[in-house]
Amino acid sequence: MFLPGESHFTSPDSRGFGHVDTWVFDLDNTLYPSDARVWPQVDERITLYVMRLYGLDAISARALQKHFYHRYGTTLKALMVEEGVDPHDFLDFAHDIDHSTIKLDESLGTAIEHLPGRKLILTNGSRRHAERVADKLGILNHFEDVFDIAAADFVPKPDRGTYERFLLRHGVDPHRSALFEDIARNLVVPHDLGMATVLVVPQTPDPFREAFEQEAVKEPHIDHITSDLAAFLKGCVLPVAPREPAAP
Repeated sequence: MFLPGESHFTSPDSRGFGHVDTWVFDLDNTLYPSDARVWPQVDERITLYVMRLYGLDAISARALQKHFYHRYGTTLKALMVEEGVDPHDFLDFAHDIDHSTIKLDESLGTAIEHLPGRKLILTNGSRRHAERVADKLGILNHFEDVFDIAAADFVPKPDRGTYERFLLRHGVDPHRSALFEDIARNLVVPHDLGMATVLVVPQTPDPFREAFEQEAVKEPHIDHITSDLAAFLKGCVLPVAPREPAAP
């Protein structure tokens, strides 16, 4: 996908960023790298929740969890439908993780700070989780708000209604916005709605995620692909400062 020495790809028919005044970011595996070890912890907590709920061993619980994920989009949605689980209880349990593995990302913070316009987080996780992770990254104060799974009435992306609810609540014009996401299928509806789309992939394969979740797919609904979000924002999105005139 990328040429040697490069970390970005832009489709020939891609939407640019000159018109964008609202920048929307997914959280997990988008705003932090895989070595932050955030998602593996959350994933393990979800497995443990399933184990305790059904009285299963770890292997059986893991298999059921992945079945739920593929059928419903999230394990939470499955457990709400099939077991009437309290979503707040589930989220509090799943996101009770060690945040010490998350490093301050000054480069990303600077890039996000200088984006012209509003910045929002759109996540299938909880607000508390998003705020704690973004705070550890040193980027929380650059965001206007978080639209979490509770705001989406617990209907996860990529459901079209979730994106429409987000756009309406925050008064976002999709034709003047850009979305950064780590899963290709979550960009289909946003692109259809008019958003510029950026797929964020890991720099090296992440053994804790499924292959389809980190694939740098070349599809019409993906305008740009990057494996280095901070560098992409600085080099491909932010306007180049005019040069000072040479001294006479």
